[in-house]
Amino acid sequence: MSDSFPNAPGDWNASVAEAVASEDKLELTEDHWQLVRALQEYYDKAERPTLRQITDALEESFHSKGGMKYLYQIIPGGPVAQGCKLAGLTVPAGAVDKSFGSVA
Repeated sequence: MSDSFPNAPGDWNASVAEAVASEDKLELTEDHWQLVRALQEYYDKAERPTLRQITDALEESFHSKGGMKYLYQIIPGGPVAQGCKLAGLTVPAGAVDKSFGSVA
């Protein structure tokens, strides 16, 4: 399985993602695994990627399926925040903001 995830962190394997998905009540599909691979590859190339850089890279990678809009449909917890959890990566600053979108 490690051949399928060449850029995975050393302490990560697919079982980690499956456990996180189970906790988050997600059924992992090939698109979820593609997101995990994309995030791991990006983190491997960029030293300290910003939220904006990751978002732009995911938008480009998944453009043919609808970009970030599509990713939010399959990853309701956020393609960056929840995706990084699935991929065993550090969530970048600003990816989780409880006040985002509130009117209060």
